[in-house]
Amino acid sequence: MSLDELIHKCKINDTKAQSELYKLFSSKLFSVCLKYSRNYVEAEDNLQDAFVTIFKKIEQYKNKGSFEGWLKRVTINTALQRYRSQGVFDIVNEALIEDETIVIEDDNDISIEYLLKIIQELPDRYRLVFNLYVLDGYSHKEIADLLKINTGTSKSNLARARQILKTKVTDYKMGNQSQSL
Repeated sequence: MSLDELIHKCKINDTKAQSELYKLFSSKLFSVCLKYSRNYVEAEDNLQDAFVTIFKKIEQYKNKGSFEGWLKRVTINTALQRYRSQGVFDIVNEALIEDETIVIEDDNDISIEYLLKIIQELPDRYRLVFNLYVLDGYSHKEIADLLKINTGTSKSNLARARQILKTKVTDYKMGNQSQSL
């Protein structure tokens, strides 16, 4: 069955088609959920909630643009909804923010698993902004609109996330250097 046929059948609430759509996209969308969740269990909950939303709103998909991109946006918005309602963001005065760029060097000594772990350990407000900006390419304005915060808060949270990650990477490198001595 083609993707268009699958989408059409999901729009008429065909449970077999919904199951097939889930099988087709659940692993990709789960990886999106992991980026926006504190842990594996929360990511599973977010994936479940995302598919409920997808099946409720699939009628809104008008076959324009990438279906996978639409699924990803619904999944991100579903995960972010949890944090919007919890009020995890501090309001920041934009005039006090320095436009500072912190670069974490590309280093083969650090595993992707470790990097994902330290990103997941970031406080919610920093992790969400970091993922949206760095990993998914959203602008600060888009992030502000998604999270119902101002752009200064987005910039501030990104800078803080980068600083925390830089510190953790530096500590990790120092720990590995002392072990190899």
